[in-house]
Amino acid sequence: MSQRKIRVVVTGGAGFIGSHLIDRLLADDNTEVLVLDNLSRGRITNLARWQGNPRLDVVQADVRDAQSVQALLYDSDIVYHLAAQSTVMGAVNDLGYTFSTNVVGTFNVLTAAAHHGVRRVVFTSSREVYGEPISLPVDEESPLLAANSYGASKAAGEAYCRAFRREFGLQTAVLRLANVYGPRDFGRVIPHWFELAQAGCELPVYGGKQVLDFVWVGQAVEALVRAGRLEGSVPPINVGSGTGTRIVDLARRIGRLVDSHARLSLQPARKVEVTRFVANVDRMRQILKLEPPLDPLAYLPEVAPLPVRVALT
Repeated sequence: MSQRKIRVVVTGGAGFIGSHLIDRLLADDNTEVLVLDNLSRGRITNLARWQGNPRLDVVQADVRDAQSVQALLYDSDIVYHLAAQSTVMGAVNDLGYTFSTNVVGTFNVLTAAAHHGVRRVVFTSSREVYGEPISLPVDEESPLLAANSYGASKAAGEAYCRAFRREFGLQTAVLRLANVYGPRDFGRVIPHWFELAQAGCELPVYGGKQVLDFVWVGQAVEALVRAGRLEGSVPPINVGSGTGTRIVDLARRIGRLVDSHARLSLQPARKVEVTRFVANVDRMRQILKLEPPLDPLAYLPEVAPLPVRVALT
């Protein structure tokens, strides 16, 4: 008699982080994955390597549709909830979509998971829940003082995770991701600056005083997978490098990789953006048994445009 495979649902599984998670999950022959994605930012091409694999099912659906979510989470063991309006400026520009996706969508996922007896839900939260921190590094007991609507929506999602755990016994794991970077991302600062640097354009730097925590997508995915394997109740966990990178140093490093003479263009700071964050990663080490790399930007060449990657080999 063949062993029953582990059934996993990944919301937002065609997106940047989600598609890398799919790669990691399907590397295990005993895992079946259902991707739920509305393809607003996700791309089917991110999953091209798994096309035709019987252990992957991709459904174009929206977490805002409670009926679809109820149907698709049936008989699943683990749910990784990544579907979200996932950028700060995107959230500011469409508050209604952000609320309905990040808050109502999360409520729908948790409701369906509780109804179907899902073993664990792993929720991808964000460092934005802390807002502008009082001191660095930021540990998980720091107050949640979200400074923008994106952070507020993620804090609300965390609150529902706590409520469903207490009220219905639904086991949840909340991971507060720092600034994740890697291949397949677009629109965020690192891929955007690579494109501009390759074209010889100026790199816009808003404010210029930011110090942020960048984390390689492979580390974020490993944290997600390990969180899915945990037993019992766990507190929120920061996922970062534990190292601060000055945003101007990041811009210069990208310029050097591309061998570009692109200049930095200092722009006024955007008031909705948090300017400082470095994660305290003690819980990540203790609970997930995960060590960050010594150099958080060591994988920058992996994100560079193809001609640059070829030149670097």
